[in-house]
Amino acid sequence: MKVYVTRAIPLPGINLLKEAGHDVVVSEKDGVLTKAELISELKKDAYDAVLPLLTDSIDSEIFDAVPTAKIFANYAVGYNNIDIEEARKRGVTITNTPGVLTNTVAEHTIALMLSITSRIAEGDRFTRDGKYDGWAPMLFLGTDLKDKTLGILGAGRIGQRVAHIASRGLGMKLCYYDIKQNESFEKESGAEFKATVEEVLKEADVVTTHVPLLDSTIHLINKDTLSQMKPTAYLINSSRGPVIDEKALVEALKNGVIKGAAIDVFEEEPKLAPGLSELNNVVITPHIASATEETRGKMSEIAAQNIIDFLRGETPENTV
Repeated sequence: MKVYVTRAIPLPGINLLKEAGHDVVVSEKDGVLTKAELISELKKDAYDAVLPLLTDSIDSEIFDAVPTAKIFANYAVGYNNIDIEEARKRGVTITNTPGVLTNTVAEHTIALMLSITSRIAEGDRFTRDGKYDGWAPMLFLGTDLKDKTLGILGAGRIGQRVAHIASRGLGMKLCYYDIKQNESFEKESGAEFKATVEEVLKEADVVTTHVPLLDSTIHLINKDTLSQMKPTAYLINSSRGPVIDEKALVEALKNGVIKGAAIDVFEEEPKLAPGLSELNNVVITPHIASATEETRGKMSEIAAQNIIDFLRGETPENTV
């Protein structure tokens, strides 16, 4: 059968589809297809399946463009780029790639936390610019993490893995907020449940966000909530950009409302809020928290296997 992939992805998944006997077409554009381009591409053939990326907005117009495709296998854990209700109405199956990137994103989150608290990016720029002229007792003083409190917003798979590394590896204390209290997580990690986001923000020395992008989580971190954090606190975000009001974050960083931030995702990717990149007390990475060869390759395999199973008449393991 015919499968359309909206952007080049690691080869393991493509090879899996071809080995299963399917005809695979991969977008040749070096970058994200515009909506008009995607519609045009999908109309070129009677595709049986589509493998989109998180950067593709899949709505009624896209479904209209390829009515023969009854599965969209998203190359991502999240699926906020897809109109799930519209898919349900049309009987279109949606799948994702959960689980595989848990540890990778958690490790990147810890890397962001260490980078901002140890001022690694600042020190790197300083040294590269030829400004380093010898050791000094007050040069780039950072913050120890041992015995500090890590506040986790969203204690799902990734949040729990971050907690494990932070507590067992760095000796941090833990508190968390989630829509549902998790007693097994508390028993395993020693994390303390907080009934509100605000309680976490007030107590934590470092706050890390691991919530899905929902109406209720857009601008979860905003001017008001930032003001409830300690002036010595740091904010980490490797979940979704719109969880943070980026303009409010810039102002908070400029005015010393919080000490620093490290973020991998942005509110209007690939654009950054004005002034964000000019600040020294922020570390920014280009949405690469899951970007390891192992994880991205496995994601392509899972997305491909979801399609293969569906086209065999089976229910894919990762149906949303």
